[in-house]
Amino acid sequence: MEIDVADDQLPPLNSLRAFEAAARHLSFKNAAEELHVTPAAISQQIKNLELLVGAPLFRRQPRGLLLTDEAQQALPLIRYGFQSLAAGFGKMSRRTAEGRLTIAVPSGFGARWLVPRLAEFQQRNPKITVHLDASDRLVDFARDHIHMAIRYGQGDYAGLHEELVLAETAYPVCSPALLRGERPLDEPGDLVHHTLLHHGRETGLERRPWWSKWMKAAGVAPTNTEEGMTFNLISLVIAAAVAGQGIALISKVLVEEDLAAGRLVLPFGGYCPPDWRYGYYVLCRPDAVSDPKIELFKAWLHESAEAYRLGGSSSK
Repeated sequence: MEIDVADDQLPPLNSLRAFEAAARHLSFKNAAEELHVTPAAISQQIKNLELLVGAPLFRRQPRGLLLTDEAQQALPLIRYGFQSLAAGFGKMSRRTAEGRLTIAVPSGFGARWLVPRLAEFQQRNPKITVHLDASDRLVDFARDHIHMAIRYGQGDYAGLHEELVLAETAYPVCSPALLRGERPLDEPGDLVHHTLLHHGRETGLERRPWWSKWMKAAGVAPTNTEEGMTFNLISLVIAAAVAGQGIALISKVLVEEDLAAGRLVLPFGGYCPPDWRYGYYVLCRPDAVSDPKIELFKAWLHESAEAYRLGGSSSK
C-alpha cells in the first residue's frame, strides 16, 4: 500500500534525530554527545519540533527528563521510521555485503543456540566471514573492533541501536535428585533452603544480581542470595546444576537438551514471575545500522529466532 505524504507533513529530520536521541537517553547532554553537537543545539531542535506539533515533548523533573504521553506514543513509530530509512538506503547502496563481521556473544548462547544455526547464514552469505567473540564481558565497539553484540538483558542500552531478537525468561533448574531430597521444592519460597549457583562476571567473579532480582519478583525475601558457588562461565553453572550441587537460574534456551534428557528439571512447574521480562538483544552503534553485513545478519537472526519460537529447538 502506497502512502502519499506531503512535504509539509514531515518535520526536519535533524529535529527528529535530536528528539529520538534525547528520548532514548532522557538527557540533552548525552544526546548531544552522540550526535556530535552541543546541548544547546539539541534543545533548539526540540523547541522547533514542539512548535511544529503544538505540544511539549518532555517534562523537566528535578532528576532529569520525562517524555510526555504524546511523545511516548510517537517514539516507537519514529524509531521504526529511521530503521526503514536505513534499510531503504541499504537497498539503494552499491556497497557489497562482504568481509569480516565480528560479533560479541555470550559464551553459553553462542555455543548452545547460535553456533548450531550459523552454517545457514554462511551458506547464504559466503562472502561474509563471521568472527565470534564468545565473551560475557562488556565490550567497547571501537576499541575491541566489534561490529555487533548479542546481550541478555532488559534493553535500554544507552548510545546503541538495539533490537529484541528473542524474548526469553530465566528459570530455576536443578538435578532431579534435589526434588527427591529432604527439602522439597514445591514453591519459590523453598529456594531459601537450598544452595544457589551464580554466574559471575569474567573479572573478579563479581556475582550478577539475577537471583536477587528473580526472588524479589517472585515475592520471596532473598535471604540466601549471597551464598553458594560462583562461576565465570555459564557452562560451569549448568555443569554444577547437573551434578546436583545447587540450583541455577538459567535462560531456557541454554538447557533444552539437559531438560529433554532428564539431567535437569524445572521446579515449581516451570514458574517464572510475570514481571520478569528479559531477552536477547542484538546491538550495534547507531552509525552502523545500515552496514550491509549487519543488516543481513540481523535479518537472518530475526528469521532464525522466529523459526525457533514456532518450531522449538531445531537448528535447521
